[in-house]
Amino acid sequence: MPGSAAFIQFENVSKAFGTAKVVDALDLHVGQGEFVSLLGPSGSGKTTLLMMLAGFEAPTGGAIHVDGKRVERLPPYKRDMGVVFQNYALFPHMTVAENIAFPLKMRGVGKAEREARVTRALDLVQLGHLQDRKPAQLSGGQQQRIALSRSIVYEPKVVLMDEPLSALDKQLREHMQLEIRELHRKLGLTVIFVTHDQGEALTMSDRVAVLNRGKIEQLDTPSGLYDRPRTRFVAEFIGETNLLAGTVSARTDGVATVVLANGGSISCAAPDGFAIGSPALVSIRPEMLHLGNDPAVLNALPVTVEDDVYHGDHVRVHLSCQGQRLVAKAGRRDVVLPVGSQAFASFNRDDCTLVAP
Repeated sequence: MPGSAAFIQFENVSKAFGTAKVVDALDLHVGQGEFVSLLGPSGSGKTTLLMMLAGFEAPTGGAIHVDGKRVERLPPYKRDMGVVFQNYALFPHMTVAENIAFPLKMRGVGKAEREARVTRALDLVQLGHLQDRKPAQLSGGQQQRIALSRSIVYEPKVVLMDEPLSALDKQLREHMQLEIRELHRKLGLTVIFVTHDQGEALTMSDRVAVLNRGKIEQLDTPSGLYDRPRTRFVAEFIGETNLLAGTVSARTDGVATVVLANGGSISCAAPDGFAIGSPALVSIRPEMLHLGNDPAVLNALPVTVEDDVYHGDHVRVHLSCQGQRLVAKAGRRDVVLPVGSQAFASFNRDDCTLVAP
């Protein structure tokens, strides 16, 4: 299990390019052996954060610690970090074995030790039979494995990955996600992984930092982000959700009653920070909405079925609820009501949560 003590620390770190602030007074702590993804849209600051940790960018303010030592003034080669880039950055004139051996050679490791480490690194990604080939003779997935091998061959403290799978097709990308996760577990690496793909972050990470405009909106486990988003941005960026506007009318023991703007009231999970009388949004994931004609369920909204779209493993049902559009996901074996049907969309109290507007 990843260590709970902070191994990597960003303390009040900022980065500006001219007048544009890309990272804004950000704090982030990562435990040793932890896999943390930096997730966000283009321009959110995730790659800049990674480049500051790697030493390719200098922060405008704040401090960065790794294993108890400040590193923001150290050159990249003194930070003991492996980096995997989006474009692999393999040397085209070198063989696979020579590419992997390069960081060892630059560190003065002897030939016999280099060869032994290269063999171990290739065995980890099951590509020992390709050691004499050039990068141009490899597939995209094989090149990515070689880049990964090169980043870990000298046993760095931290491995940084900047959207390393974005150039791969869907099937190969999903396969590589599982391979990287397994390699992380096997070697106990501390990994910082940059991605704009929500599914990728949820699949691979111990925790995910969702960035927006240079700040962390929420740092949480994948299930915490999905089931209990704290802000509208996180709720909408992580997967898909339905948002109902209302006002908190009562709360007790982590549960709130919300009077909806379009009438009616519902009961939902209530994190700290929502006082009685405050405006709020209720987030309900589409797969948590169940269609039926039973108005007796605690949370039940009157809806009209407007359309249904077949997606293979599920059916997306488009609903109208007093002027607001909602989406439900029905399983293949669920009964989907005909278009135009009047029904109730019901959901459990624990399957929805308050988020900040």
